[in-house]
This record gives sequence, C-alpha cells and structure tokens, in this order.
Amino acid sequence: MKNTENPNFRQVGNKLLNWYKENARDLPFRQTKDPYKIWICEIVFQQTRINQGLGHYNNFIKRFPDVKTLAEAQEDEVLLYWKGLGYYSRAINIHKASQQIMNDYHGVFPHEYEEILKLKGVGKYTAAAVSSICFDGKMPAVDGNFYRVLSRVFADDFDISNSRAFNYFSELAHLVLPENVGDFNQAMMDLGSEICKPKNPFCNECPLNEDCLAFSMNKVSEFPVKTKKVKAQDLGLKYYFVHRNGDFLIQQRKDDFIWKKLFEFPPEISEELMPFIKSAKIVNHKLTHKNLSIEIFNVEVDSEIVWKDFIAKNDFIVINVEGFSRKIVPETFGKLY
Repeated sequence: MKNTENPNFRQVGNKLLNWYKENARDLPFRQTKDPYKIWICEIVFQQTRINQGLGHYNNFIKRFPDVKTLAEAQEDEVLLYWKGLGYYSRAINIHKASQQIMNDYHGVFPHEYEEILKLKGVGKYTAAAVSSICFDGKMPAVDGNFYRVLSRVFADDFDISNSRAFNYFSELAHLVLPENVGDFNQAMMDLGSEICKPKNPFCNECPLNEDCLAFSMNKVSEFPVKTKKVKAQDLGLKYYFVHRNGDFLIQQRKDDFIWKKLFEFPPEISEELMPFIKSAKIVNHKLTHKNLSIEIFNVEVDSEIVWKDFIAKNDFIVINVEGFSRKIVPETFGKLY
C-alpha cells in the first residue's frame, strides 16, 4: 500500500453510502432481497452491461422464478433462455448449482459466504455480493470496480494483474468498509459503472474526489496499474456444412473446451462425402483469450443414398433453418453458412 496518509478511511465508505442513497440506479433486482434473484443477476451481469442484459435477466427470471423451477428444467432449455448473453458455461453452472441447492441445502439458498462459495460457478465476488445484499454479510464484493476506485483513491500502484490482487484489494476495501456492506458493494458497482469509469471518468461529479489522492495529484489516468497482458492463443477449427434439400446436420458439443454444450456443424466427414464439397471459406473470430480461424466447407449432397448412409453411421441431428434458430450455437456460426 503506497499512499494511506488519509486517516478517515471509514469516512470514504460512508460518503459513498450517502451518495448511493441519492443516486442508486433503479434496477428491478434492487427491489428484492431474494438470494436466488440476486445470484442470477450477479451471474448475468458479470460479462454483460446492465442495459444490454436487463431484458435477458427479466425473461430468465420469468421462466425460472425460483431455484426449484430452474433445477427441474432441462439443460437445453436453460441454455435457450441464456441465448444472447454468451459465455454459456455460466448457464450450465447455474443449472448445476440450482440442483446443488435442492440436493444439499433442501431447496433453501445457503446464507453463509463460505457455503455460497461452494456452489458451482460461484466465485468470491458473487458469494460476497449475495451474502452481503441478502444476509447482511460483511465481505466486500471485490471486482474491477473495486480495483479501479480503490487504486485511485489511495493512488496505489499495486498491479491488478498480480495473482495477489484480489486479496490485496480486499484488505484495502476493509479499511473503508461501512456497517452496511450490502449497499456499499452496490454503491461501488454504480460508482465504477457511472462515474469512476476506466476512461474519461467524471471526477468532478465523484463523491470521493476530495479523498482521492490520484485526483488531487492529477494522475487518475495512471490508475489502476496493469502490466501483465495475456497473449491470445491462435486456434484453427474446421467445420462441414453438410446439407440436402433444406436440411443440414449438427451435433452438440461436449462439456469441455470452448462452446460447452452448444451446437455445431460436423467437424469431420467421411470419404464418401468429399466429392460433394462445393466451396470453402475462412471466418476469423476472437474470443477472450483465443483468436479463431474457422474453415467451413460447403457440402451439398445430391445423393439420397450417401446422405442417408452418412446420417445412419453418425450421431448427427438433421435440422432445418427454423429448427436451428431454436438451438444455442456459437455466435460466429451465423457467418458460416
């Protein structure tokens, strides 16, 4: 910790709370203390902006209003209602976690931070958020907003890409933590989203600008410090768009690697289908840590015998465009055929 000259640490947290009381965003999940709904919203908005994901959240909660309904649903339907949010492993995890709650906690959402942390796909941030908002837990929900706000308030140059960053900023957060941790965690989310932005923050409107050392030194743009960059991995994939008379073939991916449980075109074909390849193209697509180069072959099968024989020998689903639209597929597949 580089700069902690300001002794009024708790005052910082209380200032933020007072600002939140007047400026909290009016969001539907803030009208409830239902841990199920808070949990779902925290997972939805991990990778999605609120204005982009709010409709998806509302639709998901309407279809799966409680843990029991979600646990009893088929995984494919859960994935379907997650459509448009991406990072589908999140949907798979919340489905498994809902079954955990039914089996291990008799359908009652666990109250304690450590128990919430045991749920599939739940990390320290989500466990802290749910326990503090719903059960008066005292753990700061440390995420990118905490890193950014605290590093600027304290002009702290601790590298946020360091493996110890979460623990480091958790300790820093405890210095300013007020009594109402649930509202404080939500206030941090609003401040980081609306005011203390990564670029071009609205410092003159910030309730903490009088306490912010980076602001007083005119060095806000220098924080937080992040030096380590993850090099994206180049990955080549190959698919075959095998079709006949408006029907084509797909299969469901396994629960490993990228695009877990999503549907895809066949990644390989038999020798008998090779003569029916009409064309090929390459589509490039970026994931968080991967640069994909996807080669897609257009296989137009005009032989009914070959078509039926290939289907009989393989575990592919025969589908048309309308049916395909109801399947969960990687975003980039819309460009492939």
